[in-house]
Amino acid sequence: MFKYIYIIILSMSISLAGTMLGASIGVIIKRPSKRLLGIIMGFAAGLMLAVVVFELIPEAVNMIGVPFTIILYFLGIIIILGIEKAVNKRMMRANNYIKVAFITAIGLMLHNLPEGIIMGCGFLVDKNLGLGMSAIIAIHDIPEGIAVTAPLMASKVKNEKILTYAFLTALPTALGAAIGVMAGRVSDLSLGICLALASGIMMYVVFCELIPESNRLWEGVVNSISVIIGLTIGFIMINLI
Repeated sequence: MFKYIYIIILSMSISLAGTMLGASIGVIIKRPSKRLLGIIMGFAAGLMLAVVVFELIPEAVNMIGVPFTIILYFLGIIIILGIEKAVNKRMMRANNYIKVAFITAIGLMLHNLPEGIIMGCGFLVDKNLGLGMSAIIAIHDIPEGIAVTAPLMASKVKNEKILTYAFLTALPTALGAAIGVMAGRVSDLSLGICLALASGIMMYVVFCELIPESNRLWEGVVNSISVIIGLTIGFIMINLI
């Protein structure tokens, strides 16, 4: 039992570290350059892509086979696509910075739930896999922390409140980790299902969120290079850590 509590606490701590670092950067810099944000997002996209292609999908295939992995992979994409569309519709109605910050935080909290599931499942499969995926997700959470901070800074909210709001957006990671641990304890089948769903969710985030946003923020070859570097480092981490 202590092992599973440890996994949940560790997953939440790692996620909080990334989100709070991003929020701190936003508070300190106030207006981080679009080029910096684009590079960070591109790098995170490369890291996440490496995890999906070289680790999550192969593990899921080993546990539940190719057909079920493919089906659940696309189901994960459909689920996160529905969440994104619901959040985007609300953002279109936002008329001020506070509303934008609130909707952004809701979207990030919804993202952090499956991230927690990914970390919880990863730790159950292998300690090194869990640590590697958690580190990558923490890096991915840095621009998310900045995303929450930016509209609040523009509306002149106090720094203490900004950091508190950023902290709250990362809390669903603990719930997700608990779900991942509980599901993984049932059987290899349930663990394989979680990994396959997570691979679809992460693939969507990479190609439909991080890379497009990276290119929107800053057009140039630097973003593509950051994706390649992230992919390469992710591959090295998976094989050496």
